[in-house]
Amino acid sequence: MAEHRSMQRAALLDAARSLLSEGGTEALTFPALAERTGLARSSVYEYFRSRAAVVEELCEVDFPLWAAEVEAAMAAADSPEGKVEQYVRRQLALVGDRRHRAVVAISASELDAGAREKIRAAHGGLVAMIGEALGAIGHAEPRLAAMLLQGIVDAAVRRIELGAAEDPGAVTDAAVAMALRGVRG
Repeated sequence: MAEHRSMQRAALLDAARSLLSEGGTEALTFPALAERTGLARSSVYEYFRSRAAVVEELCEVDFPLWAAEVEAAMAAADSPEGKVEQYVRRQLALVGDRRHRAVVAISASELDAGAREKIRAAHGGLVAMIGEALGAIGHAEPRLAAMLLQGIVDAAVRRIELGAAEDPGAVTDAAVAMALRGVRG
């Protein structure tokens, strides 16, 4: 029974990722989740009490995997500047990934305070990750610089997500150049 519930929960989360990726937060409804998974709508409520609960669980499951990919790319770099570059490049490379698209869609939705706090904490982990590299570069305020650097990444993500006229590679290169010039100072 526990294994069946776990499989159903995973199927619901996968359906939620797809819905968010395809249609944004408006597409994430319990009837749509039920249809995608073959469950009765009332059964969806047995797993999640609200749309915000689905969002919270997606963040808990997906964000650590995404952050681990960024961390691995940074660890492979051989200099603090290389770590900054990989921090930006890896996040922007993940833009097309369903997990990332779901997190972006989630961040635009109306969430309760608990869900927002979990998202903020997860993003705080990313900021802390790059803060160390910024300190190694000699930045006087690595935490502030990390937060501003994440702002560059977030702006580039939005630009890529909008399907702007620029090639995603050009957006990525511009974001990396801006980040590296900014952190060197």
